[in-house]
Amino acid sequence: MIKGSCCCGAVQFELTEAPSMMGTCHCSRCRKVGASTLVFVKSDTFHITKGRDQISTFKATPPYKYDRCFCSVCGSALGEVLSEEDTFPLAANCIDGDIGLENKFHEFVSEKPSWLKIGDMAKQFDEHPFE
Repeated sequence: MIKGSCCCGAVQFELTEAPSMMGTCHCSRCRKVGASTLVFVKSDTFHITKGRDQISTFKATPPYKYDRCFCSVCGSALGEVLSEEDTFPLAANCIDGDIGLENKFHEFVSEKPSWLKIGDMAKQFDEHPFE
């Protein structure tokens, strides 16, 4: 069982299966909400165990695809934990332990600020890589 939570612990969750992949988004929106590195989880393996009522949502507008959820108490970015999709992005920073994944891609590199240097060999995409 993999456990995770927001910074204050108001929102907690469990994963019964490890995420399938990790990627980093460099879009201005993800940077500003503080959740650039995301892991992708299957919805049937993800269970909110505490604080569902503490989750607020920031709605996406094109070209962005995913709504972003956050803890309404501490503001921790959570990814898209209320998604109805079969697979969705979860903020990697909310996972409590090591999940043994390495970054596989960087998306929205066209929006990356010049001060941020990519230091791995993961594939890079100007926008969404899976469209």
